[in-house]
Amino acid sequence: MSVSTVAADQSVCAPLPVLGRDVTVPLVTGGEVTYAALDYAASAPALQRVWDDVAAYAPYYGSVHRGAGYLSQLSTDLFENARRTVAEFLDCRADDQVVFTRSTTDSLNLLAAALPDGCQVFVFETEHHASLLPWRDARVTYLDAPRSHREAVETLERALADREPHGPALVCVTGASNVTGELWPVRELAAAAHAHGARIVLDAAQLAPHHPVSVADLDVDWVVFSGHKLYAPFGSGVLAGRSDWLREAEPYLAGGGASRKVSRRTDGGVDVEWHESAARHEAGSPNVIGAYSIASACTALTEAGLDTLVAREQYLIEKVRAGLAEVPEVRVLSLFGDDAPRVGVISFVVDGWNSSHFAAALSAEYGIGVRDGLFCAHPLVRTLLGSDPQTQGECGSPEAAPGEKSLNAIRVSFGAGTPDEHVERFVRAVRELVTDGAKWNYRTEDGRCVPDTSA
Repeated sequence: MSVSTVAADQSVCAPLPVLGRDVTVPLVTGGEVTYAALDYAASAPALQRVWDDVAAYAPYYGSVHRGAGYLSQLSTDLFENARRTVAEFLDCRADDQVVFTRSTTDSLNLLAAALPDGCQVFVFETEHHASLLPWRDARVTYLDAPRSHREAVETLERALADREPHGPALVCVTGASNVTGELWPVRELAAAAHAHGARIVLDAAQLAPHHPVSVADLDVDWVVFSGHKLYAPFGSGVLAGRSDWLREAEPYLAGGGASRKVSRRTDGGVDVEWHESAARHEAGSPNVIGAYSIASACTALTEAGLDTLVAREQYLIEKVRAGLAEVPEVRVLSLFGDDAPRVGVISFVVDGWNSSHFAAALSAEYGIGVRDGLFCAHPLVRTLLGSDPQTQGECGSPEAAPGEKSLNAIRVSFGAGTPDEHVERFVRAVRELVTDGAKWNYRTEDGRCVPDTSA
């Protein structure tokens, strides 16, 4: 779809109302401006609809699963209905489980704890650390960054064919990169995994807020995502998919809610019968508001029309990419090339600029919030920057003072709540900073580049 075509269509889909859309911030050069939140890949602002739904429920808050009172029964229904709403949003299979967690990271650590003995895990170096690091008790094969969808599938097929011994295996792959925004060939990777007797988990943290995700159509075994990237408040996440490994594993946490029956033995010990449902891995009092907020976001996105939201986001992507392409000093980072499908996540570097310095100037002088650093994907960013992927670095921290070369990058990200003006201001700011330089002096303080206000 061309920019002009989308521009003609995008009027039918205004940005969805989000919290903070009218917040103003001070500029170091004087005055105030409406804040342009362009760091959706880290945390998207909560939808106003979600916040309103949570506020309407709050007076009726009660304990779940154990209470006989009206509010407890209402909260229990709300919690379990949220599970069904999420299952529908993900197009889960009839026998899939939906487990509520704290985040994508928590979901993948839960799955890692449920792996059968001898399971081998295959993961590309391009993954976010949430997908790269949880597999500490398994044999892990890290795969080099592919440069095309075809290479990704072929790399995985070779690795799976060569594995020894031929036991249980799990592939972990992102749906959309949190660095480049590029979509991965999930359906093809799932087919390759299953052809070699492996299972696959999809990290949809960056995919679900931007595109429809169908567990059944993609044929993945599990999918994980975080509420705070799906326009819900912090502290909630989802692990959805096959129940067998989860049902056979020891509970992720031991405690109330996970146990069906507990009794004393004659020798003084305790016998425990654990639940086989999702409750097995949801010990303790659950985050009812977190689960409800995720369900509310799923409903709001579905009702807004995911296809329409995708079309409008593509319009914004093309606007940003076209603007950056007009600045020769800007290099956009990519694995699969300019024609690769992507979501609203774009990382880049600017010749002659420390990335942290550039991001600080965008904030202080233009009221634009982006992110700089390695984005908790150190091997990938270092590969894209042409440096040694084994080099150590701190997540999100600058490694050089303003004006010095940096191995960090700048990331701009946006979504369903982003107005046109925010991306237009961003493109204009990039052009002005590169052409005219910063209007203020900056220094490094506590590992961050900040405006120098000492004068």
